Amino acid sequence: MNISQYTSEFKYNWKLAAPVMLGMLGHTFVSFIDNIMVGQIGTAELAAVSLGNSFMFIAMSIGIGFSTAITPLIAEADSANNLQQARSTYKHGLFLCTVLGILMFLVVFFSKPLMHLMQQPEEVVALAIPYLDLVAFSLIPLIIFQAIKQFSDGMSMTKYPMYATLLANIVNVVLNYLLIFGKFGFPEMGIVGAAYGTLASRIIMVIYLWVLLRYKKRSAQIVKDIKFFVLDVLMIKRIINLGSLSAMQMFFEVAIFTAAIWLSGLLGKNPQAANQIALNLSSMTFMVAMGLSVASMIRVGNQKGLQNYKELRRIAFSIFLLGILLAIFFALLFFIFHKSLPNIYVDLSDTENYVDNMEVLSIASNLLLAAAFFQISDSIQVVVLGALRGLQDVKIPTILTFVSYWVVGFPVSYFLGKEEMYGSFGIWLGLLAGLSTASVLLFIRFNSLTLRLIKEKQDSQKIQGV
Repeated sequence: MNISQYTSEFKYNWKLAAPVMLGMLGHTFVSFIDNIMVGQIGTAELAAVSLGNSFMFIAMSIGIGFSTAITPLIAEADSANNLQQARSTYKHGLFLCTVLGILMFLVVFFSKPLMHLMQQPEEVVALAIPYLDLVAFSLIPLIIFQAIKQFSDGMSMTKYPMYATLLANIVNVVLNYLLIFGKFGFPEMGIVGAAYGTLASRIIMVIYLWVLLRYKKRSAQIVKDIKFFVLDVLMIKRIINLGSLSAMQMFFEVAIFTAAIWLSGLLGKNPQAANQIALNLSSMTFMVAMGLSVASMIRVGNQKGLQNYKELRRIAFSIFLLGILLAIFFALLFFIFHKSLPNIYVDLSDTENYVDNMEVLSIASNLLLAAAFFQISDSIQVVVLGALRGLQDVKIPTILTFVSYWVVGFPVSYFLGKEEMYGSFGIWLGLLAGLSTASVLLFIRFNSLTLRLIKEKQDSQKIQGV
């Protein structure tokens, strides 16, 4: 095997993926800044943000997962130079994501009473509810942004969503500082201030990206003058068929991480705060894999449009290899710095909360060891899933993700995560089991599907006498 046939693609893959990674990291960085600033107030506040965001993660996973249907359809239309299909995909994708954003806001807003039924610490619930009211509303601009972003990614214009996210981060950091701590005459609002910062930053990034794409020559001919409410039932069905299954794939994975938050809450506020620290750090490395997943979706979607399945397979394998190499780097990083990384999140000079803070740091450093191990399987499963979405193969992968996370992963988390077993570390062993199973099953699916497509094309050419 000639390794250079894969490494030769690294440069272009990185060029496509890097802006997506930075944009994705931007989303996570909003949460990272919220967690660090809120962590300075106390562990109960940090646990409240964790509990509030656990509801958000589920809604976001459905919205973001659904919007990924837009990218392969746009990539296919772009490679075939089909302007009409690109306009139709953009318009219908934007319409459906707007409707979905409003629905997700209403679901999260009216699900707040569930917090009282989940046996979570009462002081944490009291702080989480007002925070969730505002952050839930930010789902509407976030999911609309995702629709426009996925269109931009599908056109291989991956740097523009990155600019929007970087601008949103600057706004978020400034507003957090002013509103959480009450600086420069602004009211001191605590974690509600963090929610205002998140809402404002998400509205700004939608407006910025929407305006930017209207003035770029390549995208203007698609995004301008669309008749938003003149809809084609067939295109709506096509996007819903792809998007609903993609949403379920992301939901199954995010839901097991959300279950980890709730299972940690049963152990107390300190395990829940520690879980939030480890989850936030591992989310940041996951966004790098997500960037490669989008690159995988775009490039596989392009090759599908050209029906060049051998080239499709070579390109996909080059992205898988790059993903594994980056995952090994992050695994080493977590392993080496597992004791020092959690220190960023708590105020060690706070004598009143010193005992709580030290317990949080101890648990979080152990969880980062589990996170180090699942870097590789997490990277493989998400990058392969991107390639399968590029092939518009979503039905079987949805079943495989359900089996991996809920038939294998969750029972392990639930059993080993009890206080008398391994506690928080046991919960994360379940995450490791689920991600590892997903990476193996999804790779088997991609491998067999691409080999079949190559054989079918060869057989067809023989029949035609080519």
